[in-house]
Amino acid sequence: MPLRPALSSLPYLLFCSALHALEYARKPADPQPTGWPLSVEESAYIGKPEYERRPGRDNNQHLPKLWPAVPSAGTWTGTSWVDTHAKLVDYVRKNAGPCDVLLVGDSITQQWGSPLDKGVLNAAWLMAFPHAKTLNIGIGGDKTQNVLWRLDHGGVDGLKPRAIVLMIGNNNMFFTPETGIAAVAQGVMACLANLREKFPEADVVVAKILPCHAPKTRFYEDILLTNAEIDKLNLEADPKVRVLDLTKDFLDADGTIKQALFTPDNIHLSLAGYEIYAKRLKPLLDAMLGG
Repeated sequence: MPLRPALSSLPYLLFCSALHALEYARKPADPQPTGWPLSVEESAYIGKPEYERRPGRDNNQHLPKLWPAVPSAGTWTGTSWVDTHAKLVDYVRKNAGPCDVLLVGDSITQQWGSPLDKGVLNAAWLMAFPHAKTLNIGIGGDKTQNVLWRLDHGGVDGLKPRAIVLMIGNNNMFFTPETGIAAVAQGVMACLANLREKFPEADVVVAKILPCHAPKTRFYEDILLTNAEIDKLNLEADPKVRVLDLTKDFLDADGTIKQALFTPDNIHLSLAGYEIYAKRLKPLLDAMLGG
């Protein structure tokens, strides 16, 4: 299985060769670490604020380097995050079986067009991939650890994607003063490892984190540093993985973001931005899907 040699040096993940199942460096404290629907105990547990459920919190250890690579449910107001996840689980179940492309990530992925919104893929995607059966499970605000939790709690059960596009890590930038940069790259790697374990026949595009804001701001600089750490992981040693670096497409020569490709918040993409993203994805997905 190609995954194991490519990921064998990963310090934060362990692979159980006997079971061929992904394990994490620290066992999640969740009373129900996998599966859907949730038990009463798991629902109560994830009802706590996310900071109370971080790795090590159960025995008063501070382990920020593990946060991005150990599954953790997200937290919005009340139960709204898990309710959103539940809607996507229902969507996935209704579309169980083969699909061409599975989109995984945060709000930048969600805005390709999601069942959480109008349920229609945006014009840039439809222009580039008009015949691809595409499922989108992006949730705005998600970090790597939230995607891991969703993948392990019914988020992709029953699907058989031919290709997967993963873009995640932007929201981890809020926490890099504590976690450091390398830990976020490990979180991206963990998401990839999870997807490769669940879908060993699928090809995966790992899109690096898009630039945002402005040079010399911490957020901007930490994204560049995280993407450099992703390079060090040599993800393409796995022949089923391709890494897509969009940085130069979204920056001017002086390093500032190309305003026309972004919405006014300087984070999310305009339709023109999605057109560039789709243009760069197209040769990769066409090769994976056979044109």
